[in-house]
Amino acid sequence: MTNTHFPKALLAFALVLAGFVARADWPERTITLVVPLAAGGSTDITARLVAEKFAGELGQTVVVDNRPGAGGNIGGAYVAKAPPDGYTLLMSTSTIATNVTLYKNMGFDLQKDLIPVSQVALIPNVLVVNNNVPVKNLREFVEYARQKKGVVNFGSAGNGTSQHLSGALFNSMAHGEMVHVPYKGGAPANVDLLSGQIQAVFSPLVEVLPYIDSGKLRALGVTTKARSPRLPDVPAIAEELPGFDVVLWNGVFAPAGTPPAVVRRLGATISNILQDPSVCKIFADQGSTPVGNTPAEFKKNLTVEIDKWGKLVKLSGARVD
Repeated sequence: MTNTHFPKALLAFALVLAGFVARADWPERTITLVVPLAAGGSTDITARLVAEKFAGELGQTVVVDNRPGAGGNIGGAYVAKAPPDGYTLLMSTSTIATNVTLYKNMGFDLQKDLIPVSQVALIPNVLVVNNNVPVKNLREFVEYARQKKGVVNFGSAGNGTSQHLSGALFNSMAHGEMVHVPYKGGAPANVDLLSGQIQAVFSPLVEVLPYIDSGKLRALGVTTKARSPRLPDVPAIAEELPGFDVVLWNGVFAPAGTPPAVVRRLGATISNILQDPSVCKIFADQGSTPVGNTPAEFKKNLTVEIDKWGKLVKLSGARVD
C-alpha cells in the first residue's frame, strides 16, 4: 500500500468503525413507534403493549405516536421518510398491504421505502351485530342479509380495511348486498353499532370483546378458518360459507437504510417480548396469536399478503385515487 492510499484507507476504516460503534450503542435515546391509525383500535392496543415491553428490553423510553389518515398512509409515509437510524418505527396492520392495490399513490413505496422487521400478532375479525337485529346466529344472519338486500348495513374502519374487505367477501359468498358504511377508525364504527345507527361490523376481536362479554353486542362468527379459543362457542364464518378466511395482522417496520444490526436487534427483541408468558396471556385473553418472525420471514409473508389482499380489494371494487 502506498503512502498516498494509506490515509484514504485509514479514513474508510475509521468511518466503518464509527458506524459499527453507533450501531453497537443503539439505542441511546427515546424511540418513537408510529401507529398510523386512531387511538383505541387493535393496533394501538398492541403497540402500547409492545412499547412498554420494548422499553424494558432496550433500556430506553418508547413512545407511541398516533398519526392516522389516508388508510394508514400518512403514518407510513412519515416513517418511510424518517432518518434510518432505528429511532422512528412503524407499527402497521395488514391494511398497509391492502393499500398497495387500493391507492393509486400511497405516498411511499412499501417494498422499497420500508424494511419489514417482524410480524407481531394475528388477529381475527368477528362479525358482531346490534342486539336489535332480529337474528340469533350466523345462519340466520346469512339468510337475513340475502332477504334484505340493500337494507342491511355494516360499518368499518374505512375503505380497504380488513373490516371492509371481510364484509365484501361475505357479500360475495353469501350472495347478499349489505351496504358498506366507512368510518375514520374502528372505534367510531363500534360506537354507532352500539347505538343502533348501523347493524353490523366485522371488527377485530380485541376491540369488541368487552361488548361481547357484557352482552352489549352479539357475536355471530369469526373470520378465521377455525374458531377462536377466546370464543369457542362462536362459529367460524367458514362453517356456513366454506372457504371464508380473513386474518388481520400487525407488524413493525423500519425506514429503508436502517443498519442491518439494528434491524436484527429489533427483530430479536420483538421475538423475546412475544415469548414472555405474561404477554402471551394478554394476547390469548384478547383472542390474538403472537408471531415474532424474522425480517426475512416477514418480507416473504408481506409479498404473499400484498397479492392476497389485492384480490380482495378488486373483489370489493374499492379504489382511492
